[in-house]
Amino acid sequence: MVPGIHRPAAVYVNLAAIKHNLKEEQKQLKPGQKLFAVIKANAYGHGAVKVAQAAIEVGVDGFCVAILDEALELRQAGIKAPILVLGVTPTQYVSLAVSHDISLTVPDLAWLKEANKELTGEDNELKIHLAVDSGMGRIGFSEDQDFLAANDFLLDNHHFNVEGMYTHFASADSSDDSYFTKQVECFNHFKGLLKLKPKWIHADNTAASQFHQQVESDIVRFGIGTYGLNPSSNPASQDLPVRFKLEPALSFESELVQVHTVHKNQGISYGSTYVTDSDQIIGTVPVGYADGFIRKFQGFTVKVGDEYCPIIGRICMDQLMVRLPHEMPVGTKVILISNNPQAPNDIKAAADYVDTIHYEVACLLDDRLPRIYYEK
Repeated sequence: MVPGIHRPAAVYVNLAAIKHNLKEEQKQLKPGQKLFAVIKANAYGHGAVKVAQAAIEVGVDGFCVAILDEALELRQAGIKAPILVLGVTPTQYVSLAVSHDISLTVPDLAWLKEANKELTGEDNELKIHLAVDSGMGRIGFSEDQDFLAANDFLLDNHHFNVEGMYTHFASADSSDDSYFTKQVECFNHFKGLLKLKPKWIHADNTAASQFHQQVESDIVRFGIGTYGLNPSSNPASQDLPVRFKLEPALSFESELVQVHTVHKNQGISYGSTYVTDSDQIIGTVPVGYADGFIRKFQGFTVKVGDEYCPIIGRICMDQLMVRLPHEMPVGTKVILISNNPQAPNDIKAAADYVDTIHYEVACLLDDRLPRIYYEK
């Protein structure tokens, strides 16, 4: 994907906010606890390499990504800190992970045995973390017998360095902690079955680190909090209070490229889902659902200059229209998503409007939008 550097639209990322969030989380760490920044999915849409470089500046201990390619991108950018791939990597690529000093997740015994076949040679040692499915239903060991068999397989196997063991919580961001407690009990059970001694046993994601300080975890995998967003955000419930002030890092900005008067009874955009009931001044903004700003944002209020204006008509692939209260010049700044958490068009408000979570809104912002970095 080629970034659109010749149109007035970009995602702006405040690296100072990211550094603030990481520093504040570092203050919450227990003695000996490590902080890994989660920068999968292009750092939740913020830009993986730049976020990683900012995180290194404040002294994070490592990184988590979702797929091997994301880890390789960091290595190619000169990032030398530990990197854990949280997803399942096809076993034919394990030697590639070894050669770049990248740790991989073990989902089950079958994967382990297949990976072992790929690791030939005395120096071909793969760093691994055993995943436990404590109730997420996604990946990881869930049966005692398989977990014990994996332990036995690894005890005398020189091809693997059992660096860690971990689980992931499904509802650490919920005010109802009953299922969370059930997962903790399950993970503790698997810890009791261990015949190995991993360097790190970890369970804390952002939500667990914010709302469940009693959980034992050698690593805090700090994800959405890195970007200044509350992990409990959900359209159907009130956000839980976080332990410190989070500073949102991302804004999505463009400008008006045309302003004109549309007369009464004229339809706007595909399907004429909006029809003017009077003469109206319409502004066109050169972004659309191909940029990740989906059609469900029709009716959402964005900031044009100093005014908040509704998006009218269906959002097109590459353009959208807003109703202006008065004539505004072409080139007037448009803030579609604000990094001000009090603004009516901040990312939380945007996510609530389209009935999703802010994780998804940020990740949807396409690479066609350049990322512009600053510190303020």
